[in-house]
Amino acid sequence: MKIEARNNPQLDRRAIMRLTFVAKDPDSNPTQSPTLYRTDRGSWVVQGWVVTDPDALKEMNIPDGETAVEIPDRLVPFFRTDT
Repeated sequence: MKIEARNNPQLDRRAIMRLTFVAKDPDSNPTQSPTLYRTDRGSWVVQGWVVTDPDALKEMNIPDGETAVEIPDRLVPFFRTDT
């Protein structure tokens, strides 16, 4: 899978990011989402539930071009750096 790097000043916006599927949440029905991907840049892409709680968002002070997603604890064991 390829996606463009957008809204990240640390990455070349024109560069293509290669994703490797790691895991889907098997206990989330019906879509088995959130999903975890490893990139070819030594980073992670997380697909999750959009955080919409205004108090939580205010606490995080998220800059323009970024967002927050929520994932369940059961996906954390899938994070690894040996790939």
